[in-house]
This record gives sequence, structure tokens and C-alpha cells, in this order.
Amino acid sequence: MATLRALECLVALVDTGSVTKAAAALHMSQPALSHQIASLERELDTPVVERLSRGVRVTAAGLAAAAEARVALRAAERAVQAGRDVAGGSAGRLRLACAETMTVWLLVPILRRWRSARPDVQLDLMELTSSDKMVELLMAGEADLVVGPEPTGTTAHVEHLGDEEMVVVASSDHRFAGMASVKVEDLIDEPFVHYTPDNGNAAWLDQFVSAHQVSLMPVLRTRSPRTAAQLAGAGMGVSIVPTSALTAQPAGVVRPLEPRVYRGVVAVAVAPSDALVSLFLQDLRRRGLPGPGVGL
Repeated sequence: MATLRALECLVALVDTGSVTKAAAALHMSQPALSHQIASLERELDTPVVERLSRGVRVTAAGLAAAAEARVALRAAERAVQAGRDVAGGSAGRLRLACAETMTVWLLVPILRRWRSARPDVQLDLMELTSSDKMVELLMAGEADLVVGPEPTGTTAHVEHLGDEEMVVVASSDHRFAGMASVKVEDLIDEPFVHYTPDNGNAAWLDQFVSAHQVSLMPVLRTRSPRTAAQLAGAGMGVSIVPTSALTAQPAGVVRPLEPRVYRGVVAVAVAPSDALVSLFLQDLRRRGLPGPGVGL
């Protein structure tokens, strides 16, 4: 296979019509240039230049090869530039998988800044309700960076971004409205808005109340913590939701648990040193998690 250097030498010969001038243009010695041309001739099994008494003449085969060589050299230049652009964070594609409640709560300001500062970077966003599912996509090569609650386990790089509080939501006329905080035991016999099994909050919540030897009384289940908060605020039962699921003016009342309960928020990446992943992680660290939840 002809090397790019050999093709570059051939194009220089065509452009200058002289071995001396071509070598000077490429900042190489004449013997080195002649060696590259000879290797190209062996590859093509035909002469590409004719040695004359007063210089050289590029053959028809050489001219044909040079025309395609220019295309290859321009493509090589574009390839190098593309790599530099991605390495510098000004181009490329970043596929994000994020817990659905955290897109607005955490990512929107960063995404807005990236759209303005890096318009040639394609951002793909997937919103899911399970950190374990997001990690599955990451390990399958379908995502570059995961942002959400801590997964059950992974061999990928995990970076702790902070802690998010889990809070109780109830209607404004519920007895919890008159309490400064809610103990886990207070949930006994309360109609509860729970989560479907495909939502990571379902397993977390069952483990949490089980550790306190409390059983919940689910009256309905939803995939979305945002919906759970709205349903609880509307009087369908009480619920426990992450603060990222709360709207600016949540329906009903929001109360902390006693003692307060937090869960980790992490970023997970297989290749944290990749340019775009590294830059996005830097922005996540710089921003940090939003302040305490509304209504606490």
C-alpha cells in the first residue's frame, strides 16, 4: 500500500517539475524523496517519472496517480483536523444518558452553554428511570456518559458529584402538612404512590423502608418521580421522591424525612479521559448540584 508520504512526494514532483524543488518544498533530502518515488513505482509496477538529462518528467501513470493522491491527501488533512477538533472539544458527538428528573435540574445550564460555545458538537440525550439500565447502555457502547443516582454496580469509572435529598410529598390538607418532618414510621398505613419495577426508585425505596422494618401500602405505581410528586400533591396518597423531581411550585407540601435521607448522584464513564467526556465532567464538577429542594 502506497504511503501518504510517497503520494505527497509525487504531487510535489508534479507541482514543481523538479526533484530538487520538490524535496525543498517538503523539507526532505533529494535521496529521501527519490526513495519514496521508487517505493511508489514498485507498488504501481510502472515508472511514475522519467529521468531526463535536465530534470524529470512525470509519466501518464504518475499523473493519474497524482490526481487521486491529491484527493487522498486532502482527506488525510481533514481526518487530522477532525481529530484535533474533537481533541480540543470543538467538534464530535457526545451521547448522554441521564436520569429523567435530572435533565432540567442539573444538565440544562451545561447543555445551553455547550450549544453556544461548541455548536459543532452533536449532543444526544437519552432520559431513563433506571441507573442500572443507563449503565447497560454505557457498557454496550450506546452512551458515552451517564448521570444519575448510583447504580447497583459497575466496572466503569464512577465520579461522585454530590448528594440529593429524598423527600416526602403529600397534599396540602394531609396531616403531614402540620409536621416539620416525617419519620419512616409515619408512613405505616398511609396510601402510597409507589414506582413501577423498571424505575430504579422502586428497589431503592423498598430497601429503604425494609431497613426500618416498615411496609408500604401502594395504591398505584408510576414510572415517573415527577408524576409521583404530582399525584401525591393531588391527594392520591403520599410519596417519596428525589428533590430533582420537584417543580418550582410543587403541588401539595414537601417535607424532609427524619433523619434526613440523601442518595449519591454520580457520573459514570467507560473512557473518562476522552476529550468531550472529560470536558463535560469538568463542567459538572464546576456547576455542582443545585441547592436544597423547594419547600424544605
